[in-house]
Amino acid sequence: MRVLLLGGAGFIGLHLARRLLADGHEVTVVDDFSRGRRDPALAELAAQADVRSADLTDPASYAAIERGWDQIYLLAAVVGVRNVESDPARVIRVNTLALMHLLDWLGPDDRLFFASTSEVYAGGVSAGTVPVPTPESVPLMIEDVGSARFTYAVSKLLGEAAVLHTARAKGFTAVIGRFHNIYGPRMGADHVIPELALRATRGENPFTLYGSEQSRAFCYVDDATEAMVRLMATPAASGRIVHIGDDSEETNIGDLAKLVLRVAGADPAIREVPAPKGSVARRCPDLTLLRELTGYEPRVSLEEGVRRTFEWYRESWTA
Repeated sequence: MRVLLLGGAGFIGLHLARRLLADGHEVTVVDDFSRGRRDPALAELAAQADVRSADLTDPASYAAIERGWDQIYLLAAVVGVRNVESDPARVIRVNTLALMHLLDWLGPDDRLFFASTSEVYAGGVSAGTVPVPTPESVPLMIEDVGSARFTYAVSKLLGEAAVLHTARAKGFTAVIGRFHNIYGPRMGADHVIPELALRATRGENPFTLYGSEQSRAFCYVDDATEAMVRLMATPAASGRIVHIGDDSEETNIGDLAKLVLRVAGADPAIREVPAPKGSVARRCPDLTLLRELTGYEPRVSLEEGVRRTFEWYRESWTA
């Protein structure tokens, strides 16, 4: 197949590109490199794939892309709590324009994967109206539309609606995947597992732990890309919103930190502080639909995934 990865130089995009190349597909990556780092991993990818630089908020960038793709993945977005809170207007602009220009460009023969997020229902979890584990069918809500933190969820919620309605109007097929705490090598430093790993590597003592009582179900990136590939190969997934994650090992942040410190061989004193404002207390997906559609089961245990991630950051990360 010929596969187009928009935002493919970032975290999930690079791992997906590797998977698709290993499966024998022809891969083209388009990215503005505002998040995707020009590092040895990207150089290795460029030796096997067509890697292009473009601003996906500019419609001219799409006009320059040829037609005839078997699959198209939109992964480009401003993500990460620090990035979102520091420039919420940019979040809305980039995430919305990149998608809307793509939807204008798509034709009836295209097949799209749109990367969404569990953040779209985080407000309902915090309000106590949404169950955990959470299925795709829950009602969605934004607690405070003026909150900087919620701009990411708002942009993805708009994206879900835009993809579904435009696909129906134009006749192309689309799958929406809501990611739940995907982690692994090369995901930057603004997410909990690499952040814990880097602080453990530096020997922080006392070791500050934010929101130790909060719980998450983390999904290793190789499992997430497996789910994506399966969904795009499943006709019955067309027009569906499907949760992607790992529901097998939900853990609280305190136990996660203990695991990271054990892998690091560190035993510092722990200093517990409250979770950041607006952070949801619990997140775990109901994967019933994903299993029914694809037969997916996560394979990488939390301990193994944390070990792989820690080793990569210890050996390869440069700030």
